[in-house]
Amino acid sequence: MRNFIIRILLSPLTLLYGVGIGIRDVLYKTGLLKSVKFDIPIISIGNLTVGGSGKTPHIEYLIRLLKDYLNVATLSRGYKRKTQGFRMVEIDDTAETVGDEPLQFKRKFPEILVAVGENRSMAIPQILMRDIELHTILLDDAYQHRQIQPGLNILLTEYSRPFYDDYLLPSGRLREWRAAYKRANIIIVTKCPNQLSDEERLNLHQKIQPYPHQRLYFSRYKYGIPYQLFAPQVHSTFNPDWNVMVICAIANVNYLVEYLKQQVAYVRLMEFPDHHNFSKSEIGQLNKKFKNWEAKNKVIITTEKDAMRLELHAPYLREQQLPILVLPISVDFHHTNDSTHFDDDVKQFLLNFRV
Repeated sequence: MRNFIIRILLSPLTLLYGVGIGIRDVLYKTGLLKSVKFDIPIISIGNLTVGGSGKTPHIEYLIRLLKDYLNVATLSRGYKRKTQGFRMVEIDDTAETVGDEPLQFKRKFPEILVAVGENRSMAIPQILMRDIELHTILLDDAYQHRQIQPGLNILLTEYSRPFYDDYLLPSGRLREWRAAYKRANIIIVTKCPNQLSDEERLNLHQKIQPYPHQRLYFSRYKYGIPYQLFAPQVHSTFNPDWNVMVICAIANVNYLVEYLKQQVAYVRLMEFPDHHNFSKSEIGQLNKKFKNWEAKNKVIITTEKDAMRLELHAPYLREQQLPILVLPISVDFHHTNDSTHFDDDVKQFLLNFRV
């Protein structure tokens, strides 16, 4: 009832926002606003909502799929970085200079080109100047970036918060009208439970109603073995006696917390807004809370994305000797056939690409 009342109160603003989005869509459809098409295959990975739907691990899935055979680059906006304009990401960059997710890509896959730039239609030519033998570019969070016409448009939507049950901003989380899903070539329902019945798949298929040109897939998270923040080569297997303090600033932490509750004795959550840049005072408070926590076998666990921002406080964290572990994440498709079909969809797009 409370959410319903809030939506009613915000409906005038939602209507104004919707009109603006609708006009923009018409301008692109009629050609009054132009989309740029490049002579290189471009794959866009995005969503219709604000907040996380699993873009980063899905981009990493594509990188792993392609990097051994093709020269791959990624392009992100570099959200919350303190620099502006186009910039190539280097391993010794920080989250402040390039953003947390692009830095994560570069650290995990140093052999590929990673770039950031607010104006992506201007950034792509600059990437191509860096490597004339580049084979494909992965666009991060670019579903609404209509200035570029991608060859393959992948739309992600969360299992627990699907776009078809959501509303336009500010009443809901949608950046565009629900009908915008029609632009996608592939739709992936992300963060699905580990067990997903055929009945549930059919139910989701009926609610999404993919068009004939669209393929629908279902993915889930796979968590790896935690490793030490400042010694990534040192891994620590989960101990059922651990008391875990989770430090994270991601859009939806429920999936992570539910997983950890199955692995350890107790989970204490220290949650911050998505992409939050931790201040010195906040890090000091977290250190104090951890050391004053009357629990045995206690450790800190954070995500790979948060680790990029925690590194900014490395001298202090090292000095305090906090046991901080980073939990790696990847995605997996629910059925082997789904994985094979998705991989084939991407490969066929690349093989059949024509300017």
